[in-house]
Amino acid sequence: MDIRIDQQGNSKAALIDSSGIVVDSAQDALDLMATIQYEHDCRKIVLRQSQLTERFFELSSGVAGDILQKYVNYHVKLAIVGEFDRYTSKSLRDFIYECNQGKQVCFVPDERTALERLHAWTL
Repeated sequence: MDIRIDQQGNSKAALIDSSGIVVDSAQDALDLMATIQYEHDCRKIVLRQSQLTERFFELSSGVAGDILQKYVNYHVKLAIVGEFDRYTSKSLRDFIYECNQGKQVCFVPDERTALERLHAWTL
């Protein structure tokens, strides 16, 4: 796993480069958050859909709730980049919609949009 930092003014966002799953559990989310915060003094993260366990997108598993609660508790902003149309679950679609209305977590189609959103959000 490699971490790239995109900085615009005082805003820094960490982009995770990895071809495999980076976050499989709430503990993985905490470890990633701690690494980025302590090594890069950054509290905004961009993850690709493929870097999250598929269980994240099965809301009944509770994985998304556990992971996102950690990010909210520690005031870390998260953008998830991917193609979410393949998911047919109404509850997941509603969840993504609600997240995209706030300023904590967003689901976006590309890295450029992720960085725009994250840099626009204050901590």
